[in-house]
Amino acid sequence: AGGYLFVKTEAKKARQLGRILMGIAFILISLRFLREAMDPIRDSAFLPAVAGYLARDYITAFLVGGALAFVMHSSVAAILMCVTLVQIGAIPFAAGLSLVLGANFGSAFIPVWLSRGMALKARRIPYANLALRGTWAVLCLFGANLALRQGWLGDPQGGQMLVNAHLAFNASLLLLALPACTPLGGIFARAFPEPVQAEAAQPGRPVSALEQGSYASPAQAVANLKRELLRMADQTGAMFRPVLDLYKGGSKEQIRAVQQMDAEVNACLSGIRRYVAAIPEEAFGKAELKAARSLMEYAIRLETAGDVVARRLTVLAGEMNKKGLSFSREGWLEITRMHEAILANLQLASNVLISDDLESARLLSLEKTELKRMEHDSRKRHLKRLQDGARESFDTSDIHLETLRALREFNSHIAAVATPVLYRSGQLLETRLIEDMPEG
Repeated sequence: AGGYLFVKTEAKKARQLGRILMGIAFILISLRFLREAMDPIRDSAFLPAVAGYLARDYITAFLVGGALAFVMHSSVAAILMCVTLVQIGAIPFAAGLSLVLGANFGSAFIPVWLSRGMALKARRIPYANLALRGTWAVLCLFGANLALRQGWLGDPQGGQMLVNAHLAFNASLLLLALPACTPLGGIFARAFPEPVQAEAAQPGRPVSALEQGSYASPAQAVANLKRELLRMADQTGAMFRPVLDLYKGGSKEQIRAVQQMDAEVNACLSGIRRYVAAIPEEAFGKAELKAARSLMEYAIRLETAGDVVARRLTVLAGEMNKKGLSFSREGWLEITRMHEAILANLQLASNVLISDDLESARLLSLEKTELKRMEHDSRKRHLKRLQDGARESFDTSDIHLETLRALREFNSHIAAVATPVLYRSGQLLETRLIEDMPEG
């Protein structure tokens, strides 16, 4: 059902429901695999020793649960794993409870980690969540283990009791945290104050991260470049996001407004180019200079992506509106799916830019390949519709094919941030050409 909703339906809500159903199915399948994998070692000498130690030393179990949730980047995955281990009798309930409380605590570090490069104002909520969830998890850890040892909770067993404990923890946290939101808001507003600007910026114009940049520290200079590139990527994304609305009936004023946003993207590139050109090479190491130039190359790709929107996609949208054309239902669905995929890739590209994470870079590269496949398949289906005599496909054929090419090119530019990360890790070849041609 999830696969059908995701593949066959056009509505966003239905497709999201399909994703959710498939996610639940994958979780259930993974639990079955985990159960089967644990069966051979359940009766070994090693696992009972570890399980017994975790049951006695609940602080270590708590820390292990937190580490699992953070490493997995998912408290749900860590908790379901603990529930499965308790359900099959691999670890006792007491150890599982400490692990689950630790997983709830560790999950609060995930948004803190992901927001580390954001503005101070944006980091208030993750840290407030960490304070609330962490405090309550520690209190529950000591209280629950004391109650278990004194026998106040009876003899709880099984995975279902562990799930109930997890739900009770979060429900009680919600009830206790709601009254504390306002006081905590003031505390974290003082802990993460708004940065004071040296001078007022022009109304409506974002402040460049390079205006107060310093070359005294190479690491700080590279960080300034990344912040400015992130702003440039956000501006490019803001241009791209409303493109489908323009195709469906955007006015000349709306199209012109998107095209005018390209000037800010161009200004970002000019500022980055001047900033990199002024870097004193004698004060920077080879690695920092290479990183700065690599970031400038990505700025060029982002500026080109902005041009794709301003000079091609908006022009095609204006042409469709002027002629009163509309895509076929199938063609519009294909373009919508590509647009959604590119929006997700924009977010992923920003994550790679901030973190230089290898796995994210690999995923972005794979998504780039996937979007090329989507463009190729859409082109083939469009030509098939032409052969079948679909009138709407004939009327919009040139615009449809040009839109597909523009979307693929836009995605290639934003995904370019993954290239240096993959190349540094030795996971990208310089060329796909065969070096030695066969003789004869």
